[in-house]
Amino acid sequence: MKPFRHDVIGSEHEPSVIFHRDAKRPQPARSTEISAVQTTATGPSRSRTALDWLNFLLADVQGGVGPFLAIYLWSNQGWDATHVGIVMTVAGIATVAMRAPAGALIDWTFRKRALIVAATGIVGAGAIVLSLFPSFWPAAAAQALIGACDAVFPPALAAISLGLVGRQAFTGRVGRNEAFNHAGNAFTAIGAGLAGYLIAPAAVLWLVALFAALSAGAALLIEPHEIDHALARGLDDNRSGEEIGKRPSGLRVIFECKPLLIFTAAITLFHFANAAMLPLVGERLSLGHRDSGSLFIAACIIAAQIVMVPMAILVGAKSDAIGRKPLFLLGFAALPIRGVLYTLADDPSYLVSIQLLDGVGAGLFGALFPLVVADLTKGTGHYNLALGASGAAWGLGAALSNSVAGFIVDKAGFNAAFLFLAGAATLALLLFWFAVPETGGRANREKTGS
Repeated sequence: MKPFRHDVIGSEHEPSVIFHRDAKRPQPARSTEISAVQTTATGPSRSRTALDWLNFLLADVQGGVGPFLAIYLWSNQGWDATHVGIVMTVAGIATVAMRAPAGALIDWTFRKRALIVAATGIVGAGAIVLSLFPSFWPAAAAQALIGACDAVFPPALAAISLGLVGRQAFTGRVGRNEAFNHAGNAFTAIGAGLAGYLIAPAAVLWLVALFAALSAGAALLIEPHEIDHALARGLDDNRSGEEIGKRPSGLRVIFECKPLLIFTAAITLFHFANAAMLPLVGERLSLGHRDSGSLFIAACIIAAQIVMVPMAILVGAKSDAIGRKPLFLLGFAALPIRGVLYTLADDPSYLVSIQLLDGVGAGLFGALFPLVVADLTKGTGHYNLALGASGAAWGLGAALSNSVAGFIVDKAGFNAAFLFLAGAATLALLLFWFAVPETGGRANREKTGS
């Protein structure tokens, strides 16, 4: 399978283009300048170290307050599962609505760091509002803002990474990003769990505000002149300077690539099945243990994150050689098994141990998703728009997951909700297995000549 519309991008005989600090337009550069920029991808630099820290610190900011908020509202503020699900859904819908515009904006702008700084500031302020005003409408408003800002982080991180290291080093960089992100998740889960138990339930929200400020600082340490903004939007190295900036982003990029459409449908089903599982486990564990709810959810997150780190490293090390699909199938297969296992016992240690499977599925997914989209949009200049639009689709599935699962819990109990989610996960696995082609790997590159 060849990447679609690859043939219209650039010419190897055209001058390359890089972007300079404070430049309003791309400036033609000599090949030696391009070489100087791309050579830094193989050695240490302050920008790549800052990117490591940004991924680590954003782990607590990205996705808002997530399952900790569900536990806080459920066990400490006396909310029922339906209203918790609605508030979580509000954030999800806001994320869905903003993903494609955020991707298009990141394709267009040279100020990707500024977008991250602004988004982290709003998320931090929203977390403070949630801690001070834990009633429905203030919580819904804060969640809407947090969800909208959450749409910025994945494409901004992917774009900066691609722009810093180039396509050849991108797979390894994505694996490194995800490893730092999961390590940050485990670290902050420990801190949030202890803070919620030892200080106050709302302390988990204060930590979000703290890490938002630290994330903004890390983003500002990335050198803006080291980001190749043409590469960051998915254009090839062999590109024409005249084409850069003249290809308007449009949603049609989604509808012109059938493999991308099918891939998006499969991952949307995956997230519809996956998003509600951790909040439901947290709610189930907190029954009769109101003061320990944050510790239980922290244990669940840590168990998963411990597995996610090696999964992300595995993707970075092996997915170029063996392909994306075998690893992705392993991630899809873990989800229905996890859903069924949740129904077999109520013991806290048993439920927490099942979260290891979440580490397999989410760890592989997080690292492979930007790589597959990059494979399918290579040379189009619409990478971040496609990343955002595809993310919007699976974000809609995730948002609906919390509301639907919360309703099922109120009407039929936790086991019914877990089995329903396991059924949706099985459909996602079958769709990906039989309908999504391999997009990477050595064999596929030799076949397509890419």
